Amino acid sequence: MALSLEKFIETKSKRMKKIIAAGILFFFLTTTRYSDAQVRVNLDINIGSQPAWGPVGYDYVEYYYLPDIASYYYVPRQQFVFFSNGRWVFSAYLPAVYRNYNLYSAYKVVINQPRAYQYYNTHKVKYAGFRGKGNTQIIIRNSNDPKYYVVKGHPKHAHKSPGRNNGKGRGRGQH
Repeated sequence: MALSLEKFIETKSKRMKKIIAAGILFFFLTTTRYSDAQVRVNLDINIGSQPAWGPVGYDYVEYYYLPDIASYYYVPRQQFVFFSNGRWVFSAYLPAVYRNYNLYSAYKVVINQPRAYQYYNTHKVKYAGFRGKGNTQIIIRNSNDPKYYVVKGHPKHAHKSPGRNNGKGRGRGQH
């Protein structure tokens, strides 16, 4: 009798361990999926922050690398990043030497990497072939994709949704 009682306790203990392990695994899997979903939502929301001169095809952009002028554009803060006097400078404007640089026709490399400018030496070599390759990208300003209408500077930025009256005519009871 004592032997069967020990076996009963041992079997119950193994079942309990399996239930606890399954619970831990379930908790881990559900919280991981939730955090992945949060990351995707956070990454997919900056189309409206991208400049009209940015290339189409990217729902999220952290930096544009501008190989012609060895500079970056940081989309979240809408600032250019360039090397000057031994340090990286963040500015709303490019330096005076590039005041005539045409961002609309320049080639832009999308880099989604924190502090991309810290990897400038790698980018300079990796993207050297894109120097002087202007006018080869479709830019947001020239796109007919409605998802880009939220971008300030897009010709249809202020327009409402297609197919609606947008406040012009035939409203309720007004004929």
